[in-house]
Parts: sequence; C-alpha cells; structure tokens
Amino acid sequence: MSRIIAGAAGGTPLASVPGSLTRPTTDRVKEALFSRLDAFGIIAGARVLDLYAGSGSLGVESGSRGANTVDLVEFDAKASAVCQRNADLINGILARKSVTVHRSKVESFLERTAGDTSWDLVFLDPPYPLDEPALSAALAKLADHLAPGAVVVVERSSRSPEPAWPAGLDRFAEKKYGETRLWFAEPSVPDAIAPDAVIDGETAGGA
Repeated sequence: MSRIIAGAAGGTPLASVPGSLTRPTTDRVKEALFSRLDAFGIIAGARVLDLYAGSGSLGVESGSRGANTVDLVEFDAKASAVCQRNADLINGILARKSVTVHRSKVESFLERTAGDTSWDLVFLDPPYPLDEPALSAALAKLADHLAPGAVVVVERSSRSPEPAWPAGLDRFAEKKYGETRLWFAEPSVPDAIAPDAVIDGETAGGA
C-alpha cells in the first residue's frame, strides 16, 4: 500500500488504483525523488502540477510537504476517482483545499490553461503505452507553463529512451532506480547578449 512519506500527513495510507490501470511510483523511488527535491528547495510554497497522475501520489506528497497548490490531471475515470479520494484526504488533514483534481487528457488541460497558470514543479509519470512522440508533444505544450527556475520530473521505464526535450526545456540530471529512471529538466535560460554584440547595426556597450 502506498503512503504519504513525510510532511504534515506523513505516514497516512493512500488509496490505490485497482488492477493494472496505472504504474504507481514505489515508496523507495518516491522517497529518493523527494529527498532530491527537498535539496533543491523547490517544494515549500510551490505550485505543483502532476500530469498522468494515476492515484495522485506524487502531487499529494508535495501537498503534505508544504506545496501551496497542487493540480492532479488524470483522464481515466477510475484513476481520477482515486485521485479525488486522496485529494480529499490531504485537504482534510491540511484543513484547506490545496489539491485539486482535473479529469482531463493532459494535452487538453495544457491547452485550456495556456497563458493562465505557471507551475514551479511538474511531474510526468505517463503509462508505458504512451509512445515517445506523444510524450514529446506533451512536454512541448508544458514548456510555456513553467515559472522561472521550475523543475520538471519525467518518470519512465529504465528501458525507455531519453525524452525528446522541446525548445525551452533542458535536461539537467537523471537517476536510475532499478526498473525506473527519473529525468530532471528546467526551463532554458536565454543566452545573455554579449557586451560587444551588434544590435541594429551598433555595438552594444560602445562609446
């Protein structure tokens, strides 16, 4: 049984999606992942987005550890219902509505929220049947929704290739845990204009 590992609701068991509809993140991987995110200082006060949320375990863990808001996006009806149970659980413990469930396809959700919201921490744990082009398309839509300094975590099988990162998103780390591989990415930082760069025919910084 999955559980919330740490924070205000640490130790609380979570509802799981029945059958094999999802591929839940193991507690071992989740603990290692959040240890790294804590080291980044990215969780407290963050706006978190959990795409292909499954049971919502990663998003709910973020809420327990001090995230300001968490959006769980899941299209499957049974999985979405489990997300809602876990969201209600953590919201009750925190005595505020920090976790919101959206029953939606990922691409549709990102299109609907274009220009409205940006997130500080994003999880993508797509099901194995999702092919690489579909994942790349989702990452491309996500790139415009990220706050400066945001962190994106993609969880895939250790046998899967590295995601094709779109313009605006750069991978900065990866880590393998048994059959699971985590990829970490961040928004691209535009190259600074060199001191003697030519702008409109004139040299920047010239006398």
